[in-house]
Amino acid sequence: MTQKTYIAERLFDGENFRDNVLFSVANGKILFENIDPTSAEKLHGLVVPGFIDVQVNGGGGGFFNAEQTQKCLATIVDAHSQFGSTGLMPTLITDDIEVMRRAADTVSKAISEDQCGILGIHFEGPHLSHPKKGTHSEQFLRPISEAEFDVYARQDLGIKMVTLAPETVSLDDIRRLLSLDVKVCIGHSNADFETTMNALNAGVDGFTHLFNAMSAFTSREPGVVGAALWDNNSWCGLIVDGHHVHAASAKLAIRTKQQGKVILVTDAMPPVGTDMTEFDFFDGRKVIRTGDRLNSTTGELAGSVLDMASAVRNTVQTLDVTLAESLRMASLYPAQYLGLKNKGRLLEGFDADFVVLDGELHVIQTYIAGIEK
Repeated sequence: MTQKTYIAERLFDGENFRDNVLFSVANGKILFENIDPTSAEKLHGLVVPGFIDVQVNGGGGGFFNAEQTQKCLATIVDAHSQFGSTGLMPTLITDDIEVMRRAADTVSKAISEDQCGILGIHFEGPHLSHPKKGTHSEQFLRPISEAEFDVYARQDLGIKMVTLAPETVSLDDIRRLLSLDVKVCIGHSNADFETTMNALNAGVDGFTHLFNAMSAFTSREPGVVGAALWDNNSWCGLIVDGHHVHAASAKLAIRTKQQGKVILVTDAMPPVGTDMTEFDFFDGRKVIRTGDRLNSTTGELAGSVLDMASAVRNTVQTLDVTLAESLRMASLYPAQYLGLKNKGRLLEGFDADFVVLDGELHVIQTYIAGIEK
């Protein structure tokens, strides 16, 4: 058994901060017991659990919708690992069924070969609302059919997520998805409160990028946003980049939801980790980068150039959330949402996915399964 020993100058285990912590990594797991300190390597900074991002469209110039290959997945993982992400849900936005099949085949191969950082696949669409499609391509929006169910039924894809609009999919079909071990999220939806609550009562347990591309909370109709804030059992993804959600709205969501139910996501696009200023999109459109904001040439926000370390910093600095809670929103809570019992904490026997941060919460080093990226 190959074992490497470290002394963390400071360590956050998911619950508590501790100083000068001795730990080892063996076979991809964290060990705190029976450690010989003589060969320990000092880790200067704050060691924290690796970040888990459930909505990642691209990074490092790679775009999953444009290229469904393991090379593209590796490019995306490498880009995001620079910023502390140790587990990703590669996200395919609304597209043709053949693209969905190729994406599934690629993720299946990645999972079978234990490709670094890949947890499963997130299909964001194509069963979305036309009025709330955002930047998704209208030509590919469609009702659910057996062709999609054949993809969703696969048992070789790791964790499976589908974002849908509940007004476009029957409750029976939602229950069928759940029976296939698909995690169903509500997003890009113009549903009313009742329709949304019916979906939640059927077993839906997530909301994709809360507030964005969903019916708003109003006095007489709480809408999707109202249902998301009202329900105690569901998780809400939140894009904390200063563009997608006003700080007061984000604070309200964190204050309103049960603790542990708001998770940080990036909705990241190819420019993350690069100096790209534009890339090709659907329908002959381009996505243009202006600073840290992405817009389609038709005007809509088109994902983000956010990374998880920046999301944590923004949550601490602009939302007045404690560092411990911000870190949990990036690691423990998404792990709990995905049912990953050995991730999100640095405890005995947990996966050795950890990140070393400096005093400004920038990433110094990232380790996935104990291997430095």
